[in-house]
Amino acid sequence: MNKHDIVEEIRNHSLRLDSHDDLDELVDAIGDAQIVMLGEASHGTSEFYSLRMELSKRLIERKGFNFIGVEGDWPSCYSLNQYVKNTSGAPGSVREAVGAFNRWPTWMWANQEVMELGKWMRGFNANRDESKRVGFYGLDMYSLWESMEEVLKYLEETNSPELFKAKRAFACFEPYSREGQTYGMAAAYLHETCEEEVVKLLTSLQERRFNGRVESEAELSAELNAMVAVNAERYYRSMVRGGNDSWNIRDTHMVEALNQLMRFHGTGAKAIIWEHNTHIGDARATDMASEGMVNVGQLVREQYGRENCYAIGFGTHRGTVIAAREWGAPLQVMPVPKAIHNSWEDLMHRAGAHNQILFLGPENPLFQTTVGHRAIGVVYYPEYERGNYVPSNMAERYDAFVYVDETKALRPVVVEEVVV
Repeated sequence: MNKHDIVEEIRNHSLRLDSHDDLDELVDAIGDAQIVMLGEASHGTSEFYSLRMELSKRLIERKGFNFIGVEGDWPSCYSLNQYVKNTSGAPGSVREAVGAFNRWPTWMWANQEVMELGKWMRGFNANRDESKRVGFYGLDMYSLWESMEEVLKYLEETNSPELFKAKRAFACFEPYSREGQTYGMAAAYLHETCEEEVVKLLTSLQERRFNGRVESEAELSAELNAMVAVNAERYYRSMVRGGNDSWNIRDTHMVEALNQLMRFHGTGAKAIIWEHNTHIGDARATDMASEGMVNVGQLVREQYGRENCYAIGFGTHRGTVIAAREWGAPLQVMPVPKAIHNSWEDLMHRAGAHNQILFLGPENPLFQTTVGHRAIGVVYYPEYERGNYVPSNMAERYDAFVYVDETKALRPVVVEEVVV
């Protein structure tokens, strides 16, 4: 396919994004979708966060969305959730709330952009009935030990009969010094697993729901934390063995967490999801499918129906980003080089060196062309940029695409950091 034709097609079908008011076109296109997935091409770009925030505000105000679920851990996000809902025992300030994001990479959620969102949500919820306040939840599963601690804390406070099972499960993990890789090595090669203990705990907590006993968000949180422990145990065990199982365990967990939240919020619940493009853009439209990988975007479409979901990818031509040179290393402001020739971002730039919204769809054959689409992780090497492009059928991967011609690094908030 001639790339010049694609450039012309983008030029003819895109809308200028000159102000946040231009996002209203996207809100209209989303229509009655039950789940809206908002991506990002990196975990360290200010505009991706601020644009998702503005879109989320409109969806909450005009479309009645119930919560935002993000690519973050349940316990730390629950701290911000308590703040925005102003519940009993909530952090006293948004700065204190984001202080809970102390796991590397802290900057993903401990940043000024998220603080602005938290303040807005707190204000929006202020005059609403407690049962109708909009929530902020973490869908991810890296918080094995923190989640176990939260389960113990809840069961102790409620004098629950499941407390003994929780203590037994936590004790099983204690010898591994909060190191997922250490546990994974022991489980994979020495067959020393805690699988039975955490599964029994989760089963006991789930029985409360099946018996109609889950009435509060605190009970939901206990069950979600137990589910994190079950799936994180599987994740660390599979990660040591290599292959794609660990990726699939993680994304499947995030959808399971989403499903729990949808059930908790009742019939007609509506969710906004913030995750990297590699999670929310349908895996079947990339080379992930040939490698046996699934992701959130694919699973959500399969389970809820494509007509009930709306996926929006985000990207940039150049700019700066927060990332690190290796896992656990200090964050840096790094350059994002100009997009490589004939990549999706390059085609968007050639169509117009300005911010744009492009509505995609399977009916347009030119947007069905497979092109390289940039993905930047928390570990990034700008000098090896060519390896960051994922072959993508853009019209199948997303429903729409938000393009920012030049972006800048987000604004992190310094917290005491834990490297895992």
